Amino acid sequence: MATHQDRIALSTAGHRDMHDLTAPVTDIVRGSDIDVGLVHVHNVGSTGAVGTVEFEPGLQQDLPAKLDELFPPDETYAHEQRWQDGNGHSHLQATTLSPSITVPVGNGEPILGTWQQIFHLECDVKPRERTVVVTVRGD
Repeated sequence: MATHQDRIALSTAGHRDMHDLTAPVTDIVRGSDIDVGLVHVHNVGSTGAVGTVEFEPGLQQDLPAKLDELFPPDETYAHEQRWQDGNGHSHLQATTLSPSITVPVGNGEPILGTWQQIFHLECDVKPRERTVVVTVRGD
């Protein structure tokens, strides 16, 4: 079984900023020479999330808005009482979505639905330089 690993560098604009990672992840999978297996996509850091969604403007607004309803940015969190960094909600949002996903690989590409794209969501309150690690494993 072969393993290939690469990284995607992202500059985010801060809270609610979403990036479509489908093309760079697909490029990494294609460059891995792995035909069948899995691709694991992982955000390094505790306030960013990775997932799949139909990456279109409505859902780019809806997903972060619903997360803000679930974990409001203006609420007081125990995390902020300790660190005073204003991002308690950011940690909860990112944890709820997950820092990583695994997608099957077939014919040398991620197997995704027609309206399914891989995204990164910045949950933190300020712009960040993010690293997304992409690991492809298979034959």
